[in-house]
Amino acid sequence: MYDFNTIFSRRNVGAAKWDSITQEMGVAGEDIIPLSVADMEFKVAPEIVTAIKKVADFAAYGYTIPTESYYEAVIGWMERRHNWKIKKEWISLSTGVVPAFNTAIRAFTHPGDKVIIQQPVYYPFGKAITNNGCQVVNNALIYKGGNYTIDFDDLEEKVKDPLVKILLFCNPHNPVGRVWTEEELNRVGEICLKAGVLVISDEIHFDFVFKPYKHKVFATLSQEFQDNSLILTAPSKTFNLAGLQCSNVIIPNSKLKAQFDNANERTGFFSLNHFAYAACEAAYNEGELWLDELLEYLEGNLNYLKSFMAKELPQVKVIETEGTYLVWLDCKALGLTNSELEKLMKEKARIFLDEGYIFGASGAGFERVNIACPRAMLEKALNNMKNAIKSII
Repeated sequence: MYDFNTIFSRRNVGAAKWDSITQEMGVAGEDIIPLSVADMEFKVAPEIVTAIKKVADFAAYGYTIPTESYYEAVIGWMERRHNWKIKKEWISLSTGVVPAFNTAIRAFTHPGDKVIIQQPVYYPFGKAITNNGCQVVNNALIYKGGNYTIDFDDLEEKVKDPLVKILLFCNPHNPVGRVWTEEELNRVGEICLKAGVLVISDEIHFDFVFKPYKHKVFATLSQEFQDNSLILTAPSKTFNLAGLQCSNVIIPNSKLKAQFDNANERTGFFSLNHFAYAACEAAYNEGELWLDELLEYLEGNLNYLKSFMAKELPQVKVIETEGTYLVWLDCKALGLTNSELEKLMKEKARIFLDEGYIFGASGAGFERVNIACPRAMLEKALNNMKNAIKSII
């Protein structure tokens, strides 16, 4: 029913993924394919476009607050898609997940406090910590046999530091693609609960999980975990709405919510983008079929990539992608430095990826590939990669 195959141009309209190429490389970058920034090369579900047009046609764009129908849409989505019955009074608004975890760090720490992250991880995590006067503590993921696991022994040691106030957690994990199991989540939760460490769980990719894996919202595991966590969500990844700036931060603990809201207010936050409310409501009420078809298409892209790499580039190891539309590639067997690998991809393969080293030192030698694009674009990019790598081995 929906079209995910048509390629359309996003150049010269301010799209970060595309126009940053021109800024970096000028006209020499016209043929480069970006599979980097985590937005999608698909047009938004037409139901959402219709809702936005309706708001635009009303021709009054004044101050806007969430309606009851907005809250009902968010509540309904969480119950239908994630088996989580939330309440209106648990929902705080933010312009995005990144602003939300920045606000949360300010709300629940003092300068000099420490925040744990698990690298390689989404690079704005580290920036949010240092930009708000705190110290990064890395509970590095264990990479063994092509799989990533949590180093629980190390986590137990690090939460003993009285300056550690927060675990900034990522599930599904960006960039390694893990969807943490209930057993893993329970162990994380117990360790943090015992030490009095707050869990801020970035679950923005929670609508992208491949079979047979299952996502479990951290707060649903126990009442104690619910009371010791903030769950960061957004329709932006799911429905390609990042530019509309809409995030729903779900905080069941009223005391924690009051602290977050107070910190949000101190930034001058008042409301979402006028169009964001309509887009989120339409996405959650009318976008489910579009999403289901998208998930099938993405699974096809993932299977294509895995088959291609196994046949054409066995030197590059594909890390099992359980969730997100981002694939983590281990390129260390190529024996290249970070700069050499980046140069190979940009100058020879003519593709922009997110370089592994930006996710932390343990990401060196990796590349992150965004597969949320028409199949033909992915095929072209992978063939470019194959030709570039074969030219040096």
